[in-house]
Amino acid sequence: MNAFDFELVQKFLIALLLGALVGMEREKSRRNDQQGSFGGLRTFILVAQAGAISAWLSIHLQSPWLFIIIVLLVGVVASVAFIMENRRLTGFRGLTSEITAITVCLLGGAVMYGYTELAVMLGILTSAILTFKQPLHGLVDKIGNDDLYAIMKLLIASFIVLPLLPNEPVDPWQALNLYRLWLLVVLISAMSLLGYVAVRWLGAAHGAVVTGITGGLASSTATTLSFARNSKTEAGNLAANTQATGILLAWLVMFIRVLVTITIVFKPLLPLLLIPFSAMAATSAALAGIYYWRGSKYSDDPKQSEVTVKNPFSLLAAIKFGLLFATVLLLVKFVQLYTPSETLYLLAAVAGLTDVDAITLSIADYARSANTGLTLAAGAITVAALSNTLVKCGMVLLLGSKLLAKKLIPATVLIVASGGISIGLLSYF
Repeated sequence: MNAFDFELVQKFLIALLLGALVGMEREKSRRNDQQGSFGGLRTFILVAQAGAISAWLSIHLQSPWLFIIIVLLVGVVASVAFIMENRRLTGFRGLTSEITAITVCLLGGAVMYGYTELAVMLGILTSAILTFKQPLHGLVDKIGNDDLYAIMKLLIASFIVLPLLPNEPVDPWQALNLYRLWLLVVLISAMSLLGYVAVRWLGAAHGAVVTGITGGLASSTATTLSFARNSKTEAGNLAANTQATGILLAWLVMFIRVLVTITIVFKPLLPLLLIPFSAMAATSAALAGIYYWRGSKYSDDPKQSEVTVKNPFSLLAAIKFGLLFATVLLLVKFVQLYTPSETLYLLAAVAGLTDVDAITLSIADYARSANTGLTLAAGAITVAALSNTLVKCGMVLLLGSKLLAKKLIPATVLIVASGGISIGLLSYF
């Protein structure tokens, strides 16, 4: 007499539970829509059971055809039900329930074929996709053509262009690796696109706090420039305090973004950068909190500052960033080969005038390839961030209101002082 197979029973129970999980959502959806559809709770449990039993029998009969035939029969039944239902209704009903039934049948079979963990994961994902119908449809409504083009360009750059590039140095100085160069371009573009999507979803008109944080994800420089321009038309202490709050929060996000980038690109640099960037980030956060509190004293409903962040990903922008990054990478290599190591600070200060990401990635790449000079690399990245902060403060002085400038100047001094002191502390590591 054969022993009771607990593992087999467990697999059948898992298959039935997956059918019940999806079936509960379909039952609820059918009642809410007040329309007939293919199956509810019991139907999907039986479909999962049919998939599991046919797969089990196929294993014992050493032939996959029984399972394949059952899946095809489920598809045929679902198709007939779909045709009959649409003949009865005046409007067109989608294929969601019918496709889900075929999916549940396959999941039941996958459990019996030994892919239990994968089947459970896909079953939960299927139920989640069905449950979040309204949010997903709302997401599609918020995505414009420009957003779709940007996503497609990013996908093309990531999965078509990137694999075609050689993953080895192509220059005499062994400084330029086209594959890694484009990979870093994709990384920065993806982070910018995420920031842009956040602005589109949350809306820039929800206040300086939301605008500063989400705008800083896309571009702290663009966010600073926008607030500075708005300050010319939005006068008063209320506007100046909220604008200063937004700018400082954008700078805060920039400091955090550098730490995240270093974590991804070259993690050994992170411990040395935590001190200066945490100090600058904490200073920015504290000052942003002070200006936010001051602004709230003037009004319980602060005027909203808006920032327009354009679609951040384009092939031309990616090429420009790649050229800038390659140039900085070559300069860093020349500094490494032909000049004293301290010259790297000057290069970082000059490169930081235009962009922090390029010099950060270049120096991280230099530190990784050289496998030495981590303290020097961390100090150079900090100098680049300080240089960029000073440039953004200069934008406010040139393009913003005097009231906003008066609030940003002391804030910039404190941030630069905290970063400068931290550079000195790096020498002890």
